[in-house]
Amino acid sequence: MADELKRRLVHASGSGLVALYLLADYLGLGLTWPRFRVLMVLLAAGALVLEFLRLRIGLDWRLYDVLTREYEQDNPAAYALYLISMAAVVVAFEPRIALPAMLMLALGDPISGAVSDDSLQRIKPPKVLGTMFLVSTVIAIPFLPIVVALIAALGATIADGITLEIRTYIIDDNLTIPIYAGCLAYLVLEFGPV
Repeated sequence: MADELKRRLVHASGSGLVALYLLADYLGLGLTWPRFRVLMVLLAAGALVLEFLRLRIGLDWRLYDVLTREYEQDNPAAYALYLISMAAVVVAFEPRIALPAMLMLALGDPISGAVSDDSLQRIKPPKVLGTMFLVSTVIAIPFLPIVVALIAALGATIADGITLEIRTYIIDDNLTIPIYAGCLAYLVLEFGPV
């Protein structure tokens, strides 16, 4: 239980990246969107290097024992997928799409996880789906028109609530939440009547 709380807090700390970008002008940091993209790509690349060292070389830090789950011992860890998906939406989309997609992962996922029983199910219970949808909608509304926010939240909810499995590998929602949310928001903004 203590390790699960630590994982959720680390998860939520990703919202600090969004806050860093949003406060950059006020703080005089000069963190433009292109520079933020570079930062996110560097963070994702760093996570990939750490995962290579962990999985191929055998780097075994105690931190990995606390922040990774048992099924991640021989597979890419959730933190790497988290940074990869965040970098992907930052590179692919403008801030009004990418930032809420990042926050849906950083805040929505741990909040929905807190109401979940942590069992692996093909489709999560309605209480978990509703929580993720509500939190994701609230996150998206300051960035997007209401209809787009609802569609983006639906994407995040589907990613969080439906477990995908390719062969025997379970696709972690840390990879899919921002991507589904960002792609659906983009499609509605680009092709919808908004």
